[in-house]
Amino acid sequence: MFANRLRKNLQLLTPWAEREHIDCFRVYDADMPEYAFAIDLYGRAARHVYVQEYAPPKTVNRESARERRREALAVLPEVLAVPISHVHSRVRKPQKGSEQYEKRDSQGERYAVEEGGLKFWVNFRDYLDTGLFLDHRIVRGMLREWAKGGDFLNLFCYTGSATVYAAAGGARSSASVDLSNTYLDWAHENLLLNGFRGSEHELYRADCLQWLEEQEPQGPRFDLIFLDPPTFSNSKRMDGVLDVQRDQVGMIRRSLKLLRPSGRLVFSTNYTRFKLDAAALADLRVEDISERTIPKDFERHARIHRCFSIRFK
Repeated sequence: MFANRLRKNLQLLTPWAEREHIDCFRVYDADMPEYAFAIDLYGRAARHVYVQEYAPPKTVNRESARERRREALAVLPEVLAVPISHVHSRVRKPQKGSEQYEKRDSQGERYAVEEGGLKFWVNFRDYLDTGLFLDHRIVRGMLREWAKGGDFLNLFCYTGSATVYAAAGGARSSASVDLSNTYLDWAHENLLLNGFRGSEHELYRADCLQWLEEQEPQGPRFDLIFLDPPTFSNSKRMDGVLDVQRDQVGMIRRSLKLLRPSGRLVFSTNYTRFKLDAAALADLRVEDISERTIPKDFERHARIHRCFSIRFK
């Protein structure tokens, strides 16, 4: 049953992916509750499969869960036409603090994949996530379009994929801020991979909220800001605890202090129960663009992220 569902999804999505020139996409997302996996395909010529198993609830027998996992992994090479060495799996469970970004392994293996005519390094073994969030594919395309001729700020930049898109769209300059040296190095390598070597693309290691406060005296200097914070973080390297639901207004307001009057702030979150505090932002032009930013391969879970375009009135 699982193999048949996987084949059906592949037959449905492959023509779409080829037509849209998409090399990395989700082919299965817990379609069958008893096989609770998210399965992503990366690359075209040398395809890799990334399997995230959702940790089963305590009510599910552990041995049954392990057996289903073995069954699923056994059929992937044949159905998806990849060698077993190209199938990578992780168990995904609710993360606390900065656990989502902590290193799991030290294999150091990375692969260059393509998206939107650009290239990105991904790592299937060392971290919970690969370095490229596929559900933000359309968001990145919008940022590329909106960045032309402007100055771009990427907060909580992770591996800098949004910065690469902005640079490719003709951004005059970019500033990318993150607390992790590992991800800033990764962002730098993604920029280099796409030929962006100039000093106009700056990287800053800092607590994003502290950095915004420090930059405030300089006044507005960005035309486009991408604010995509973690749902929750209590990293030892930052002051206090960040909670996206509780702290949304403060983060948005601080970011807007660096935005030029005609600019745009794009705020995104993967917190599935997120509710925007519209009343506290009533003096702004806020547009919910979430529906427009959910790719075809994520339609089964359309609340995988929320996304808003925010401008001054």
